[in-house]
Amino acid sequence: MSNGLQIVCGHCGQINRLPADRAPAQGKCGKCHTPLFSGHPIEVDQAAFERHVAHSSLPLLVDVWAPWCGPCRAMAPMFARAAQELEPRVQLLKLNSDEAPEVSARLGISGIPTMLLLQQGRELARISGAMDSQRIVAWTLSGLRQ
Repeated sequence: MSNGLQIVCGHCGQINRLPADRAPAQGKCGKCHTPLFSGHPIEVDQAAFERHVAHSSLPLLVDVWAPWCGPCRAMAPMFARAAQELEPRVQLLKLNSDEAPEVSARLGISGIPTMLLLQQGRELARISGAMDSQRIVAWTLSGLRQ
């Protein structure tokens, strides 16, 4: 969107339009009034994932994980720290592959944890394996420059 940003609320799913002259970090949802950025990844199910991909003009960093996966659990706090550095340039989502197997299959997820960098429905980059927060941030910024 050239005259601003379109951001999906991680709390209620409302699609918000943020004017170009407004700082995204200060944005609040027009429906539930929750801040659009909290410095934490957003846990999404299949429907919420599809809504974010279809309607967000921001890049999305998606962590595909499962609760039984040791490396996924080890990376979770690192992904949360990365959210504090990457927001509001990027919106971070966590997608449980066990709860969204159709999405995982469609995305071609063969191992977890896998991170996908998406923008307007297009995959910009993908990487598998646990990473620390500094590496997550560096990898994401590198993917956005390509």
